[in-house]
Amino acid sequence: MQAKAFYAPGSATPALETETWHNLFRALALNSDARLGKSGQSTGDPTEIALLEAALHYGADRTSLEQAYPRMAEIPFDAERKCMTTVHRAAQGFISYTKGAPEAVLALCETQLDTNGENPLMPHAWQQQAEKMAQAGLRVMAIAMRRLPALPDHLNEAETGLTLLGLVGLMDPPRREAHHAVAECQAAGITPVMITGDHPATANAIARQLGIINDGGGVLTGPQMAALSDAELRTQVESVRVYARVDPAQKIRIVQALQANGEYVAMTGDGVNDAPALKAANIGIAMGKGGTDVAREAAHMVLLDDNFVTIVHAVREGRRIYDNIRKFIKYIMASNSGEIWTLLLAPFLGLPIPLLPIHILWINLVTDGLPGLALSIEPSERGVMRRPPRPPNESIFAHGMWQHIVWVGLLMGGVTLLTQAWAYHSGSAHWQSMVFTVLTLSQLGHVLVVRSERESLFAIGVFSNHPLTYVLIGTALLQMATLYMPALNSIFHTQPLDAGELAACLIVSSVVFWGVELEKWLIRKGKLYQVHKESTENRCNLG
Repeated sequence: MQAKAFYAPGSATPALETETWHNLFRALALNSDARLGKSGQSTGDPTEIALLEAALHYGADRTSLEQAYPRMAEIPFDAERKCMTTVHRAAQGFISYTKGAPEAVLALCETQLDTNGENPLMPHAWQQQAEKMAQAGLRVMAIAMRRLPALPDHLNEAETGLTLLGLVGLMDPPRREAHHAVAECQAAGITPVMITGDHPATANAIARQLGIINDGGGVLTGPQMAALSDAELRTQVESVRVYARVDPAQKIRIVQALQANGEYVAMTGDGVNDAPALKAANIGIAMGKGGTDVAREAAHMVLLDDNFVTIVHAVREGRRIYDNIRKFIKYIMASNSGEIWTLLLAPFLGLPIPLLPIHILWINLVTDGLPGLALSIEPSERGVMRRPPRPPNESIFAHGMWQHIVWVGLLMGGVTLLTQAWAYHSGSAHWQSMVFTVLTLSQLGHVLVVRSERESLFAIGVFSNHPLTYVLIGTALLQMATLYMPALNSIFHTQPLDAGELAACLIVSSVVFWGVELEKWLIRKGKLYQVHKESTENRCNLG
């Protein structure tokens, strides 16, 4: 954040040669709790740091000024008064400096200081100038002073009968990637909402820069919100995307109104005043660098780099992880159900037990373990940030997942039993080795095709998940080793298959692969259960 614009009557540009500018920058230096470190590590509120740096740039050094004007008292900033006052000892009596929101400070002023000395305040002209600066996207603060013959018994007296010194405009430009992040949020069904204590014109200008609101959007201010009932506010929050000049209690009202409408609310904040709203939100996100300890304790998570874009990256990563969990469950349960159907139905079909215990252990080891783990690092699917959030109470088996597990398990068991029946009744001595191979290869084909819930394997790339590719090649080679290595034949009770039998196993086991590809084609055509059906009932609002 930087102090980019200054306005004081009597001079077009800041110059300490004039009394007006001298008083303005002295006020910026003294009316601050921030500290500028010699090594460049400044401490304090970013706004105060920016004002302190501006004062130093124009020759108002705080260290030397504090010796001449030691601080005697302070009225801290609060959201209701919207200003801060410090009282200092001067050569003759005392002097107070006040900074804060223009409308709040102007209401406390009676005169203004210009090149002709103190003159009656022209509030309308100052309000127009403040509005003009705010429309340029600047955060505007008014600076005032008062000379006191003695330290008042009640400090509030230091905030009456003030003399206005000028206006300061601060620029905190959005990061270049922020506009893209907002657009990505909106595409993902997340509604970004700006809640700020700044001037409505400033909030409006920044929101338009970021794309939070368009030409038809408006700003709801704290005073306007105070006049609304809870029911009226619930109606307003459906369309309002920018809130300005709000106090901490109103932030909670906004959060609660959104939640009452069925929204899932994420709230960002860094100050002590943000803590209640962070606690009330479904997900409170505190700033790790510039945030207060109170905000971090109240939040559910802490953003270490204080960057909104990181939230978007976290949403993307969260969706990838959740999708991969679904794929893992789908793969494991379908594979295990295929084994169960094979073992369960064979005796009822007049067939001998198709697999030995060591076969089942081997299949669970090489097809369930490593391929399943490789699914956990599957890249994000295309369009992962162009679908709405899932409802919080949605079952992990939604969007056709349990149907997939049932029919794939039956298909896998069916092709395995069909292989057994054909080989057994044709008199093949290798029928059990064929059953063992078909079931193993069917599961390897399934793990390949289950990598996406909608897209074809050939669209996402057969080799796009390199660890899974290596695992599948290794597993297939190990399976062949159990068939063609004599040392393993005795352990697994298998026999080498001839070329015709191996080709038959490869063809039959591919049925599962092509069956799931057909399922995904039907999903894409909208002829089967909808995957990631759009919903407007659950959105995430960032404040």
